Amino acid sequence: MSITKLTVSALAIAAVSATGASAQSRDNVQIAGSSTVLPYATIVAEAFGENFTFPTPVVESGGSSTGLRRFCEGVGENTTDIANSSRPIRESEIATCAENGVTDIIEVRIGYDGIVFASDIDGAGFEFTPSDWYLALAAELPVDGAMVANANTMWSDVNGDLPAQEIAAFIPGTRHGTREVFDEKVILQGCEDTGAFDAIMEINGGDDDAAEDACMSIRGDGVSVDIDGDYTETLARISANPEGIGVFGLAFYQNNTDTLQVATMSGVVPSVESISTGEYPVSRPLFFYIKAAHLDVIPGLQEYADFFISDDIAGPWGPLAAYGLVSDPELAATQEAVATRVTMGSM
Repeated sequence: MSITKLTVSALAIAAVSATGASAQSRDNVQIAGSSTVLPYATIVAEAFGENFTFPTPVVESGGSSTGLRRFCEGVGENTTDIANSSRPIRESEIATCAENGVTDIIEVRIGYDGIVFASDIDGAGFEFTPSDWYLALAAELPVDGAMVANANTMWSDVNGDLPAQEIAAFIPGTRHGTREVFDEKVILQGCEDTGAFDAIMEINGGDDDAAEDACMSIRGDGVSVDIDGDYTETLARISANPEGIGVFGLAFYQNNTDTLQVATMSGVVPSVESISTGEYPVSRPLFFYIKAAHLDVIPGLQEYADFFISDDIAGPWGPLAAYGLVSDPELAATQEAVATRVTMGSM
């Protein structure tokens, strides 16, 4: 695979140049996005500030979608340099970026994380499958050729092997990258595994997209609660309701094992090992996106990106791995792509 040097578009150069000296007057890297990537980025930013002469980068949260929206607002001093994301950037977001002059984007995969299902440490233990979560949270279920409101109220209603405990789920809100992975790898997978997808297809006349939407439509009767904040809010909800079950990133769970117990998914315990081998079924890559037009304008931006994905930081024995990040087996290729400024679509 050949690596092509970045060519910054004339539009991006013009937009940055339009800010003139004011763009160069900002001397710190500005980052926003995923609450899942936030702790990793914070660790790197603090270490970067301690080891380099550049100011410590400013890292904000807000969710993957919010971070990418801010990233795509344009180029120049008043826009962010990096968007953290727990999902790949969407084609629609790339199009929005391009409309606003952000035409050269570098995608950086930092490693992998798993989505875990955890509950109060003193409560009942759970062994889940995606089917359980679909049957528990779907707004409607196919019954005898028609869609009917989900009437399941207990986990034992959806699976007789689960505890007779009321369903109380705290799931990521729709602006979180975690939600997309949850919807697709748990709810949609469960819909397919139960045979509900095929039944819904028959009901709606064979429309794949409509069937997927129906599968991933979550009930709104209070059984499932969207959490728009970070994982600390989910933890607080479980503290208030010990029978609640929350969706967390692996790293957050690992740092709260004194209060949380984790469920298996399809018989697999989530861990760094089971995620790195692909055995654990609910894992996802984590990213950050660099505005290439800012690399030679914002001091320390290139250095921060190189530092973040260095072996000493993102490798299997680095501080990010110690916090729960699963190191990317293809980290060396990512390092080369960032060093040579390879943009999306140029390879």
